[in-house]
Amino acid sequence: MNTITMTAEQFDREKNYGAAISLAKTLLFKGLITEKEYDKIDKILIGKYRPIISGLRVKLP
Repeated sequence: MNTITMTAEQFDREKNYGAAISLAKTLLFKGLITEKEYDKIDKILIGKYRPIISGLRVKLP
């Protein structure tokens, strides 16, 4: 069985992306930003943090 490990750097990128996108989702749910703005924020965060695991998530409004 092969084991895949995550580096500390990758873990930090995943953690930081997750925290930032969580804030954006809260803003979206509260109606403070639009879906279009959320999508733009998500693209920026993906470019900044380059998440691997979080990038595979199902897109939710």
